[in-house]
Amino acid sequence: MKPINGNPFLILASRSPRRHYLLKQAGLTFKVIPSQVDESSIAQCPPSEYVRKLSEAKACDVSDKFPESWIIGADTVVVIHHTILGKPASRNEARSMLKRLSGQTHQVYTGYAVCCRACKYLFSETVKTDVIFKELNEKEIEWYIHTPEPFDKAGAYAIQGLGTFLVKRINGSYTNVVGLPVCELIEFLIRKKILDFPDVNNIPAQKTGDIQF
Repeated sequence: MKPINGNPFLILASRSPRRHYLLKQAGLTFKVIPSQVDESSIAQCPPSEYVRKLSEAKACDVSDKFPESWIIGADTVVVIHHTILGKPASRNEARSMLKRLSGQTHQVYTGYAVCCRACKYLFSETVKTDVIFKELNEKEIEWYIHTPEPFDKAGAYAIQGLGTFLVKRINGSYTNVVGLPVCELIEFLIRKKILDFPDVNNIPAQKTGDIQF
């Protein structure tokens, strides 16, 4: 995929390796400059609104420093029965979260924002995915919380990692659960003429399976 308006171009305002991976897999060229926003400065409100406001704050924070670039901010929360589950600080917290999620349907909300100060433009929205967990037994939970994976993940699991065995099915965007709704983001970037697909007539012939955007 190629920028329409030249460089500087896209900046991801997040240090999340999962968001970085998703954008690279989608063929985007971008820089990573994490925001310095204090997340506690965002007033508590419904989860869908909270992640959208926080994504805006992150994007605007980096956009202040790079006003000519298009900045992508994002934030993800796991919610069950109207309660937000953050990142567990201990095995006991991770165990408690997984027991709560076991056999239940919960929601993953990701807010994302795209900001360009020079263009005086800010867009944001929230994407929701329903996630259905299998019934977890004690042995499965104990094994999982003795891996490093749950402790930097909201809700104490990673759908794209070892935690894939926890998830029975989802209803909605898979990448949203990982941390960024890639389909919705790219649709927006193309719609706003920030990104476009290259002319296939100008792409050199490549081997099957080696096509790049």
